[in-house]
Amino acid sequence: MQLLLKKLRLGKYQIALSTLLWFALAAIAVFLESIRGLGYINNFLIYKGVFWHTLHQQNLYSLYPSEYFDSNHYGCLFSLVIAPFALLPVYIGCFLWALCNAWILYYAIRQLPLSDKNKNIILLIGSIEMMTSIHSVEFNPAISAYLILTCVLVYKEKDWWATLFIMIGFLCKLYSIVGLCFFVFSKHKTKFVLSSIVWFVILFLMPMIISSPEFIIKSYSDWFQSLIEKNSQNAQSYLFFGGTDMSVTGIIRRITQSSKISGWAINIPAAILILLPLLRFSQYKNIRFQLLYLAVISISVVIFSSSAESPTYIIAVIGVAIWYVLQEKNNKWALSLMLFVLLITSLSVTDLFPRYLYNNIVKPYSLKVLPCFITWIVIILQLLRKNFIIDDKPANEENFRSNSCLQ
Repeated sequence: MQLLLKKLRLGKYQIALSTLLWFALAAIAVFLESIRGLGYINNFLIYKGVFWHTLHQQNLYSLYPSEYFDSNHYGCLFSLVIAPFALLPVYIGCFLWALCNAWILYYAIRQLPLSDKNKNIILLIGSIEMMTSIHSVEFNPAISAYLILTCVLVYKEKDWWATLFIMIGFLCKLYSIVGLCFFVFSKHKTKFVLSSIVWFVILFLMPMIISSPEFIIKSYSDWFQSLIEKNSQNAQSYLFFGGTDMSVTGIIRRITQSSKISGWAINIPAAILILLPLLRFSQYKNIRFQLLYLAVISISVVIFSSSAESPTYIIAVIGVAIWYVLQEKNNKWALSLMLFVLLITSLSVTDLFPRYLYNNIVKPYSLKVLPCFITWIVIILQLLRKNFIIDDKPANEENFRSNSCLQ
């Protein structure tokens, strides 16, 4: 009994420490960017502009050099997501926006059906990428959270709320549409489909509350066109070693110095491989199989996207972290691969990594994607070959939490 109490106290200490570290790093990151001036929180100025331009019915995808540089690529619904922060003084709004993004991802990770120790490991692994994303005051931590919450809520048979997160993400930044893949794990498929349709209609119409139907409908059309243009720009990123197209296709374009390499030539075979594990119907009920599928989806939306940039990799690395804690205890090759991800994907963009190597090798060839791609291949192979039902034999969620994960 005394040993049990000691473990419980230690567990609470670890949770408190991981929580403090997570939010401290987020606060420090946004604070450091804010004190450098408005130019360093430009993304937040773009986000803020989405709300005010929607309110005043100004084109959401035009350039506004007097307000910010670059342009907006988020959907109309984002105007309501950012509204509470856009109404505040800019620095306060930016600070709270960053902490809110850190919080929702933290909350989502805490909902995973894993041991507290494993949740702490995921937070620790993801902390560097979380800081990278927060430095850019990005929306990506929330996108990662939406994918996790979709998976968890489907598992908990709360399909109504699961589909809400799919549609919020989809109508803001498209990525979360992959959450529809979790339909196959749903025990209430009719409810899943109907709730998806209902949420899509509601969320599609909601921005009209602060604008007009004509403007919102036209803006969705403009959004589609802006994404086509951005994809074309991303494909040229290899010419000047730009910060976008940090994808599998991007590596090939940079090595060959050619934009003729079509993303479809890579993405279609990748999509087939992603969908193939879903033919293993007998594995659906196993929670480890479901979480590994969550991991591969989280990695896929980044490494096969021409819009992938360094701050986007919080989504992929959280996927890698979920994969890692699902591996057998003391698995040395899994640990080696995880360290490779931390070194090249996470640490390479920080001051802890040699600048010469980053500027002349990692960045020019988009090698940030490489460790995640290798992990993606490993997960696909595990999903296709491993018999989770026989190997795990989890009697229930509690058995999985206590016996099947790293302890």
